Amino acid sequence: MNITAQWIIGFTDGEGCFHIGINKNPSMNLKYQILPEFTVVQHQRDIKVLYALKAFFQCGVVRKNHGNVLSYRVRGQKNLSIKIIPFFEKHRLKTSKRIDFYNFRKVIRMIDREEHLTVEGLEQIKKIQELVSSRKKL
Repeated sequence: MNITAQWIIGFTDGEGCFHIGINKNPSMNLKYQILPEFTVVQHQRDIKVLYALKAFFQCGVVRKNHGNVLSYRVRGQKNLSIKIIPFFEKHRLKTSKRIDFYNFRKVIRMIDREEHLTVEGLEQIKKIQELVSSRKKL
């Protein structure tokens, strides 16, 4: 399956998610772990689309999500920072999901600068995550 950058933008606008997970983790210095993730979810009948995304970005995994639903996920900081972020900076999302991307990008850059390892940085990321989560409920 051959896909283009503009197709990916449209598909991500409809089916993609820029998620910022924050999990308690007692082994971490601040007791929290930041887990950013770019995800696209599809019914299993359209699994080819997910593998086309994986091939395009040359990173991530395709996994069963639940039931008949599969997802393409990119979680690794390096791949998010050098592949996913530059792609969506160059090819702009068209919907309000663009705001989620900007917030996601901010967190990725904070992690690149190791700001997530400070109390101030962690608190800022928590505020960004709350903002992104509240937008999804609208």
